[in-house]
Amino acid sequence: MGWRVRAAMEQLSSWIAPIATTIAACMTAANLGTRVTGWGFVVFTIGSLAWTSYGAVTGQSNLVWQNLFLTAINLVGVWRWLGRRARLDEGARTAAEASEHQEAPTLFPVSALTGAPLLSAAGETIGATVDAMARCRDGRIDYLVVGSGGVGGLGETLHALPWADVTVEPDRIMTDARIDRLRLLDPSHWPARLSGGPDLETGS
Repeated sequence: MGWRVRAAMEQLSSWIAPIATTIAACMTAANLGTRVTGWGFVVFTIGSLAWTSYGAVTGQSNLVWQNLFLTAINLVGVWRWLGRRARLDEGARTAAEASEHQEAPTLFPVSALTGAPLLSAAGETIGATVDAMARCRDGRIDYLVVGSGGVGGLGETLHALPWADVTVEPDRIMTDARIDRLRLLDPSHWPARLSGGPDLETGS
């Protein structure tokens, strides 16, 4: 390999590797959904291959082997999020859409209760679903935990939204309630019940 080619490869990979790794880290850390996370691992793969190339042309065998291993891990991530997880999400979406056309209650994927936008009656995003608390006996949901404000979870405020105030459709979650009037939650201490009796943990 000529020195000019080696120099060009070294310069190109020295730019691609850190840029791709940084972008991929932002994509996966943002937790913007199955497809974004999956493509984040695709970008991670590009980054690890670029680091492998850089290690090869600069004679750093430890960098080469490390990033060959990381490339294998990243490919597993691509399969997990763009392969397996995407198929599962598609199966849930298909079932939800099919249930709309049958004489039975409409279904929705319970996974939608974590990380989905919460819309107001006007269709504006007022928060994001964090989790839901359900009864062990019958699986009925008692309340939805909703996050608002902050960036990436930092500075986020948690609220308890009664399930009676939630409207769920196959492609969205809505409420007529005003989020600033909902009960505030301590991130590490959620109520055992939202209403209809004393809190089972505090007795209040």
